[in-house]
Amino acid sequence: MPRKYISKKKKNLIFIRAKHRCEYCQCRSDTTLETFEIEHVFPVGKGGNDDIKNLALACRGCNSRKAIRIFVFDKVSKQNIPFFNPRKDSWKNHFKWSDNFLEIIGSTTTGKVTVDALQLNRVGVVNLRRLMILGKIHPPLDTI
Repeated sequence: MPRKYISKKKKNLIFIRAKHRCEYCQCRSDTTLETFEIEHVFPVGKGGNDDIKNLALACRGCNSRKAIRIFVFDKVSKQNIPFFNPRKDSWKNHFKWSDNFLEIIGSTTTGKVTVDALQLNRVGVVNLRRLMILGKIHPPLDTI
């Protein structure tokens, strides 16, 4: 069945709600070379829908790594742990910044598996954060 088109109005609402940042790695859409995408938190392939409550803003790097997964196998607990859900979870409850604000550290099991699975500290993203710090636009104040 063909996918429904997400309207420009709905996309704009999602960008505004996310403050024009990837809801996972917190990169800004106006500072990155990566395309930003509307991500289905609960994937369509697993029964998710296009309701705004199921949509998040994600950079291509995070979205492609998450793909259609909703769980990550945690090697420590030997359990499937749900990904961070930007519609239900508070970013600050699951993540914190390293002392120099270059890396995201998972502060819960969900945060840790999300950091690892989405590679939230991949080289390009860390380099971008370094530049954003120089431009005094990082870290986002609502994440510290």
